Amino acid sequence: MASAWLLVVLVVIVLAWPIALKLAAALGPNGQAFAEAHQSERLSDAQFQRPNLQHWFGTDVHGRDLLSRVVFGAQVSLLVGVVGAVVSLVIGVIWGAVAGYAGGRVDAAMMRFVDILYSLPSIIFVIVLITTLEGAFKNWLASAGSPVLAKLARLLFLFIGLGSVSWLTMARIVRGQVLSLRQRPFVEASRALGAGPLHILARHIIPNTLGVVIVYLTLTVPAIILYESFLSYLGLGIQPPMASWGSLIAEGAEQINPIRIYWWLIIFPGGLLVLTLLALNFVGDGLRDAWDVRGTS
Repeated sequence: MASAWLLVVLVVIVLAWPIALKLAAALGPNGQAFAEAHQSERLSDAQFQRPNLQHWFGTDVHGRDLLSRVVFGAQVSLLVGVVGAVVSLVIGVIWGAVAGYAGGRVDAAMMRFVDILYSLPSIIFVIVLITTLEGAFKNWLASAGSPVLAKLARLLFLFIGLGSVSWLTMARIVRGQVLSLRQRPFVEASRALGAGPLHILARHIIPNTLGVVIVYLTLTVPAIILYESFLSYLGLGIQPPMASWGSLIAEGAEQINPIRIYWWLIIFPGGLLVLTLLALNFVGDGLRDAWDVRGTS
């Protein structure tokens, strides 16, 4: 319960902070000064200020307010996690449902392909995709008349890349559920009435797997957020001027030196990342325990 409330508070802050800055800018000189001081991309001479009453999380190497950068970084990290999880959901559910319902050689061939992908290190696979295909993808978007999307090519590539390597376990889970459901009486009755495979999958089988799918989906989101943070830390994820928790941690790590450690540059983005991952995992575990019939019977 506490983990769910932590996530709710985080989402509310992430959504409300930009609105609060706009409202503050319309409330007179003091509000304008507050809004300007907390603009995430506003450069100033107040470099490396410790947390204080004006800058609650301190400032970075360019004098930018770290609180705003952490909040806007949370938007990017959570967006990558949610969209990537949805991509893995769509691919995994379709693949697992078709394999489980078809059975036989089709099932064997599809699941051997999953086993092959399982043998590959997923994060290395994403790194190879980014380094080899991102340039061509960006040029294609630019030539297609989408300069805005071309600027967001790295973000779009993270959506596709992370989602496309995170669906394997989802496919196995859905396949197992479909194998146990396809011989149920209500499926046999629908088949006897002349329903086709697509109708049976869409109306009877897939809806009965949603409980397990939603549980695993909540566990996929933190995994993708962690992947994105790791890639951003390596410089292969979110690129400036955008920021994510991983890129903020990387920027803080660059300022570590034997003379002085600017601890707030790492503690605040790193701490929020850890708390969010723990909360998401606890929520997923709680949902799994709540919907586990064998565990509650």
